Amino acid sequence: MNALDSHYARYDADVGNWPQPQDTCNACHGTSEKSQNEQYPSLVGQKADYLQAQLHAFAEGKRHSAQMEPLAATLTDDQIVFLAQYFARQTPLSTDISTADEQLSAKGKVSAAERGCSACHGSDFVGGAVGPRLAGQGKAYLLSQLLAFKEGTQTDPSGAMNATAGLLSQTEAQALAHYLADLDPARH
Repeated sequence: MNALDSHYARYDADVGNWPQPQDTCNACHGTSEKSQNEQYPSLVGQKADYLQAQLHAFAEGKRHSAQMEPLAATLTDDQIVFLAQYFARQTPLSTDISTADEQLSAKGKVSAAERGCSACHGSDFVGGAVGPRLAGQGKAYLLSQLLAFKEGTQTDPSGAMNATAGLLSQTEAQALAHYLADLDPARH
């Protein structure tokens, strides 16, 4: 009982009385440290402005997800700001257990360098001025996003991701997803 009391005291001090809007997010995106399912992105450690933009895009039907569109549409602007700030201040941990396929990682690292991914996503891939954190995201999520940009089912306002991903082969996309998923997202 002392452990539960301690947990709820920390929870209340951090975010207020239960339930909070982020509790709904935890089912897919995990608790405060990471997503437990590599098919869903880890939200912790993402830039607040990026998270706000994505929630607004889901709410307005500009970004598509059968789960996220109806959830985001129910959020107020204040809740969107709260959620973005909440997840931005959390410390990210690695989503996947490293599979240590050094050859595949090496191919992904070369691809990231050749494609200039760090220009938007930062030199350590923990997020840049315009791009989200990729380091430590799940391989399945990263691969699905790369393929969605390649196929045009997902777009970014600048078109850079569609152009870049459009040049990737399936093998190159897999290597890139593998490399990025195995990076430490807590490097700053």
